[in-house]
Amino acid sequence: MIHRLISAVAATLLLGSATAAQTMLPFALDWKFEGPAAPYFLAIDNGHFGAAGLDVEIVEGNGSLDAIPKVATGAFPVGFADINSLMRFLDQNPGAPVIGVMMIYDKPPFAVVGRRSLGVSEPADLIGKVLGAPPPDGAWAQFPIFAAENGLDMAQITVEPVGFPVREPMLADGQVQAITGFSFTSSLNTERLGVPMEDLSIMLMADYGVALYGNAIIVNTDWAAENGDVLTAFLGAVALGWKDAIADPEAAVAALMTRNPAADPVLEQNRLQMSIDANVLTPFVQENGLGNIDPARMATAIEQTRSVYEFVAEPDAALYFTPQFLPADGLMLR
Repeated sequence: MIHRLISAVAATLLLGSATAAQTMLPFALDWKFEGPAAPYFLAIDNGHFGAAGLDVEIVEGNGSLDAIPKVATGAFPVGFADINSLMRFLDQNPGAPVIGVMMIYDKPPFAVVGRRSLGVSEPADLIGKVLGAPPPDGAWAQFPIFAAENGLDMAQITVEPVGFPVREPMLADGQVQAITGFSFTSSLNTERLGVPMEDLSIMLMADYGVALYGNAIIVNTDWAAENGDVLTAFLGAVALGWKDAIADPEAAVAALMTRNPAADPVLEQNRLQMSIDANVLTPFVQENGLGNIDPARMATAIEQTRSVYEFVAEPDAALYFTPQFLPADGLMLR
């Protein structure tokens, strides 16, 4: 059944390519060309975007909030960004033409990564410590919810605003005792700097009471209104890229390496596998396919956001996410 669903999607995309010229489609990532970006490059190399009639140009980002204004202003039709930060952006910019259309990180990679040797093994250990947090970091944006869910008084934590390039080096050097970041980014980057993995405490916020979703494909709604079929084809090809990457992570990283030859293939394959296991191929996705959300869980996420953020307008899940552009058949990854 799963194979028939995927085949049906692929056949639809192939049919479209036979009758239409290639459509240029810039796609703004959240971050650098690292392991979790590999499925999108594999979708190019395995012909899924081409079969959908698309010529996709992938552009790196600078944090999980980075793509939101790019897409909202129309500079990019599609991007990849934190859905929770999108909620706040839309509250502060009502009517901005941007919405989530495909959930990728069903379980968000937001994490606090601490050093056990510096006294940080669990959330309560952050009291009295220095936490390094880049202001544009999606994990930092959700840290107040993590703190509230774990009874932490943020006034008792020294927060050091840091840049992304120095975040992990400062943790490795002991200048801070913990950092916020994506689990698969910050932990492996710190290990690469010489800190043994057993010295790292990786506190995935989702395991400590945070019910939020993570990063999603977002779209400019003005563009989507005129290009709905193109968007649906793009989302189908994205799912096929993730399916291929799950089946063959090594091939996915090989596709990544052609775009970032300076990367460490072993490190990036580990990073990709972490994202698959913890964030993408969750029990919900295995049962329901990639891309959609559970309305009850989204309602809980909104309430958790409301607990630490004062909405100007009444929050409405329909403003932040719509499944209307997902392919009709469930996009099963296995």
